[in-house]
Amino acid sequence: MNVFRLLGDLSHLLAIIILLLKIWRTRSCAGISGKSQILFAIVYTTRYLDLVTTYISAYNTFMKLIFIVASYATLYLMYIKFKATYDHNHDTFRIEFLIIPAAALALLINHDFTVLEILWTFSIYLESVAILPQLFLVSKTGEAESITSHYLFALGSYRALYLLNWVYRYMVENHHDLIAIVAGAVQTVLYCDFFYLYITKVLKGKKLQLPA
Repeated sequence: MNVFRLLGDLSHLLAIIILLLKIWRTRSCAGISGKSQILFAIVYTTRYLDLVTTYISAYNTFMKLIFIVASYATLYLMYIKFKATYDHNHDTFRIEFLIIPAAALALLINHDFTVLEILWTFSIYLESVAILPQLFLVSKTGEAESITSHYLFALGSYRALYLLNWVYRYMVENHHDLIAIVAGAVQTVLYCDFFYLYITKVLKGKKLQLPA
């Protein structure tokens, strides 16, 4: 554990809290991609199966459970409780085009050809592109509410901070995980345009608009 990973985890947790509060308080899923939330639920489920086989720490277990439970709670709110507010017409990204390549890549490039390791690797690859349906939805509708923008910024910050965590671990501990680093870099790059627009517009009180 180091400060970058801790801040990354807190940023990740903040993103989830922002999303759930946005849905619950407004009683609406407007502007949120259910497709991205499905992908995140798959990511957390496949990555944290080691909960039943390995104990690392109370903190580690708590955070993993929070991410799994929160992801399915979000799906429940979007697809059941507030289903009428979910924008099916614009949330049309074909997530199979992300799931299938991620699964194939996990089978080809992994650290160890075991079920848990392949599922972990699959989750890393899938997470790197899981935000694409959300960015696609924002681009398609033309704008995002400030609260949705805050959620995306917190989520992107989590991944950027994890990149710093890996740099720190390489420099201090001489440890590196090339699969996680490359996937994390790809994910961070996907947020670059959003980060720029967030800083230049949302923080000045303007609505965020992405080019179609």
